[in-house]
Amino acid sequence: MSIARKRLTPEQSRTAALRAAREILIEAGPQAVTLKAVAGRIGRTHANLLHHFGSASGLQRELARSLAENVCQTIGEVVLKARSGEADPREIVDLTFDAFDKEGAGALASWMIVTGNEDALDPIVETIDKLVDQLGEGHDDMAMHKDTLGLVLWALGDALLGGPLARSLGLPRESARDMAAEQLSASREAYGFANDR
Repeated sequence: MSIARKRLTPEQSRTAALRAAREILIEAGPQAVTLKAVAGRIGRTHANLLHHFGSASGLQRELARSLAENVCQTIGEVVLKARSGEADPREIVDLTFDAFDKEGAGALASWMIVTGNEDALDPIVETIDKLVDQLGEGHDDMAMHKDTLGLVLWALGDALLGGPLARSLGLPRESARDMAAEQLSASREAYGFANDR
């Protein structure tokens, strides 16, 4: 006796697929984020996901967009808190580094580059650019752009090589985060951060 699958709207199906893709990314790495794996995780067919995403690279592109939007929303909220003195730049650093490391954005980005799917990084870049423009209103845009570039590159590099490199240099694992936080703290006036509490 077969069990009927619950009928999902197209939006519900896409959301479930992206949630499953994120779980697979964190559990098994970017190479495991395939249409077949995601379809199996949510009880759908490969053809169903093909219809929604077009290809595995389309799925990865949407996953990158979803990760970037979630992370940038959280970072945006923390930046606004930092401006009012309710948070400090270290929170922004930790959120960004965690997104690239623990949430898998760094592994996904490097996988897409290695597999020739570089245009799938566009959603990440566009979302970060949109956040910086939004938060930069009334502030020094160039300073914010430079700090954002440095923070993202630090976080990406740390996600990919930070642990082994820090160990080989005899430095604490948190060293890159500490340096990034120092840089953001030095630039806090450009963002309008309140004085340290």
